Amino acid sequence: MKVLLINGSPHSKGNTFIALKEMDKIFQENKVETELIHIGNKAIRGCIACGSCRKKGKCVFDDEVNVTAPKFEEADGIVVGTPVYYASANATLVAFLDRLFYSTGFNKTMKVGASVVVARRGGLSATFDELNKYFTISGMPIASSQYWNSVHGREQGEAAQDVEGLQTMRTLARNMTFLMKSIALGKETYGLPEKEEWTPTHFIR
Repeated sequence: MKVLLINGSPHSKGNTFIALKEMDKIFQENKVETELIHIGNKAIRGCIACGSCRKKGKCVFDDEVNVTAPKFEEADGIVVGTPVYYASANATLVAFLDRLFYSTGFNKTMKVGASVVVARRGGLSATFDELNKYFTISGMPIASSQYWNSVHGREQGEAAQDVEGLQTMRTLARNMTFLMKSIALGKETYGLPEKEEWTPTHFIR
């Protein structure tokens, strides 16, 4: 088993990192390989809808998106963590995810996704919902915990004081591990669900 941990905070050792590392402890206990990728302070531009990725198989902007893409294909799961800005995810992370999910043509069905959000006070559930949409449009089951996957903290290091939030992270990692292992067993026995050819429709016709 392998999981990618995406840190969308501009602070590499901030509160989002604390939340992700709490999950990582559980993954290590369960012999799940992890890789932490810090992209929150990178210069990552948004998608320009050029369509180049459909021809070349990768994004036209050769940055962390193309570096991460083969790791994502190999992984059994992905955890995306972000601080909350204006009840939304870090814009750099959103640009990264837009391009990563759109430019990669490999089948993401049954890869497990989880989102983790960190804030001083509000906007957590809105950001949680925003990130989960990347998984649901890709046929990826979402790992759940005992509460919404959120941790509170404003100043660097304060997340370590959120006892319930850190417990939520540990529970999330255990549930995610169980789900990934269960899916792996199911794939061995039943394979992946049958896929119909995509039939796109548009409102104008």
